[in-house]
Amino acid sequence: MTITALPTRTRRPSLETRVDGSSALAPKRAIAAPARTTARAPQIRPVPDGTEARGFVLYVGLGEDAAASDHIELARLVGELRALTSRLAPSAETHAAVALAPAGAGGRDVDVVRRALQDPAVQQPVVDTDPGIVIDLTRKRVAIGDEIAALTYREFELLQHIVLREGSTVGRCAIIDALWDADDENRPNERTIDVHVRRLRSKLGDYAEIIRTVRGAGYRFDRHADVTVLATGPSPDRF
Repeated sequence: MTITALPTRTRRPSLETRVDGSSALAPKRAIAAPARTTARAPQIRPVPDGTEARGFVLYVGLGEDAAASDHIELARLVGELRALTSRLAPSAETHAAVALAPAGAGGRDVDVVRRALQDPAVQQPVVDTDPGIVIDLTRKRVAIGDEIAALTYREFELLQHIVLREGSTVGRCAIIDALWDADDENRPNERTIDVHVRRLRSKLGDYAEIIRTVRGAGYRFDRHADVTVLATGPSPDRF
């Protein structure tokens, strides 16, 4: 009796059923990669109601020495920036202004530029302004800044006489007749009037030239922005 060996059947592994009902040999699902978050474009800050954006200002702080160390001239840098703007926005209109400052001015270049170009967001430095000269005809005194000029009675009368004839040339003889009586033993001559005017000017300090000499004719007063004349009531001039 011949016994033929039958081929051994390979036992297929049984599928293990998990508690969740899935097969242990079931192919695993690919885990999806998290989606990339697209960066949002920066939002433009809305302008106040009733207004519209018409352009912008770019302050560039670059002194001449710094520009030289960067091997570029300011004029070339300005030209390059304007060309770039024209290329990116052909409809744009450009205007370049160079900020000037006293040589050796301290501080950051960009801050100097902003102040020089009157940036409203920058506090401007307080500039000491010259208060000028005040000729008070009512109180008969002259104030130069915070100081009262030490004029004599005659010197003030001389100044007042010329000031009240603003814009007109006052002759030396007219001054003598107005300020001295005909029989006054101290009545001066024309040459003496020049001495009186010279003394008056010396007490006016930086404002000596408010009394101008008109060669061969006399003296003249013209109003200036830093000269204030105060007078109330009728003219204090006796004539």
